[in-house]
Parts: sequence; C-alpha cells; structure tokens
Amino acid sequence: MPTGTDAELERLLRRGELTPVGRISGSSNGALLCLVGDPADEVLVIHKPEASERRLWDYPDGTLVARERAAYLVSEAGGFGVVPPTVLRTGPLGPGSVQLWVGPTTGEAEPLVDVLEPQEVPPGWFVVLEGESPLGEPVVVAHCAEPGLRSVAVLDAALNNSDRKGGHLLRDGAAVRGCDHGVSLGVEPKLRTVLWGWAGEPLPESDLGRLERLLAALTGGLADQLEELLTTTEVQALEHRVRTLLRTRRHPVPRGGWPAIPWPAL
Repeated sequence: MPTGTDAELERLLRRGELTPVGRISGSSNGALLCLVGDPADEVLVIHKPEASERRLWDYPDGTLVARERAAYLVSEAGGFGVVPPTVLRTGPLGPGSVQLWVGPTTGEAEPLVDVLEPQEVPPGWFVVLEGESPLGEPVVVAHCAEPGLRSVAVLDAALNNSDRKGGHLLRDGAAVRGCDHGVSLGVEPKLRTVLWGWAGEPLPESDLGRLERLLAALTGGLADQLEELLTTTEVQALEHRVRTLLRTRRHPVPRGGWPAIPWPAL
C-alpha cells in the first residue's frame, strides 16, 4: 500500500515516469495499469488515455478524463477523501488521467456491495434491487451501512454521478474509496447508483460539514479551477446541487426519467 498524504502522492503521480505493466480487461476506455516513480517509491496507477476514451452522447462538453480530475478536486475540497489522487498528464499514449491504484494488498477484502440470496443479506445491510439468477432463483443487490460508504453516497449526489457501480467502491485500509468518475458532473440530474439505502434519510452531521466546506471552497476559488476542466454551466450546477443538499439536509431519492441503478450493478 503506498504511503504518504494524498498531496504527496499527487506530486509523485505528476513527476514520475509512467511504465505500462498491463491493460485493464473490460475497460471501455483503454485503461492501462502502470508503475510510476523511482524503484524506491514507485506505486501502481491507472492511466486512462484521452485518445482512447469512448465519447458519450450525454457528455458533449469536456472530456471524461477531465471529469476524473474534477471529481478528485471536489472530493478533496470537501474533505471527503473518497477519490484517490488523480492528475492529468501525458502518458505512453498521450494526454490522459492518472489515478492511484487502490486495492487489497493481501487476500480478498470484505465486500461493500454484493449480490446475495435474500436469506443471506447480513443484518443492517440495505437491499436496493431484487432480481433473479440465471437459474431463475431470487437474488438481491445489497450494500452495507458503513459511515464511509454513506459519505460516498453524499459525494455522489453532489457530483451527479451517473455510474456508481458496486465494483467502483474500494476499501483502502479503514477508508472507503470510489473510482471511475468520468460520467459525472453533468448538468441534468442523472444520479445512478447502487447506494440508495439511505434515500430520503437525514444527512449525517459529518457529511453536512463536508458539504459546507465544499460550498465554501466553490465560492472561494475552486470554481475557477473546475472551469478549466468543465463548462461554466456544469460548475454552476455543482454548486446548485451542494446548496440543495444543504437546504434539504436529506439524501436524494430516485427520480423518474432516468434509470436509478447502473447496469451491470457491480
């Protein structure tokens, strides 16, 4: 596991030489697994080249890699600590994003989201989707109730994340991280997530504090940084969502006109 603060790791991601060691199978945007840094302090990272990213009809402004960087800046400004250090830089395949790789160092980490038989759902977990297995047996998608995961749900509401799959949620020691934010920060409401367990419930005071910190950052200079990555309208929409969350003081609920859960869910 890499050591150092996120700010120190961000500097390493910017200055170190990127050495590809593999391709991420199943990636729709040609993501590469790379080593960065000197042998004494090298870390694994995910490099997403801008040249190979898949353009989407509903994100016509800006690039997906720019949204990855913007999500990191928003997460850090609010003190969420959810998005791993992410920078924009030139790599082996040209300009793109570079994000710290997060994953278990040994063994399998306890899942945060899982597909289970109804009777196997652990106590305290939230069921967000019911369905059938390929054999026609009942299964559910459920997620745990950890406070760190709840903070991810709050950040996703601010980011307008339209693709929060269970596989994008990672344990990083005692913390919970989230990756893949390329389809976020749009203007129209498109929250699509597996983390609906707290829908309609009051926001925790700790997360309200993070939203207040984020709003202060947006009005104090962060908006200018984000406008180098997003459109002005998208930055204004972000501020509007943060203000709405602070006014309602509740988790959002699914709304019509847009699928509530991504597919596949994991």
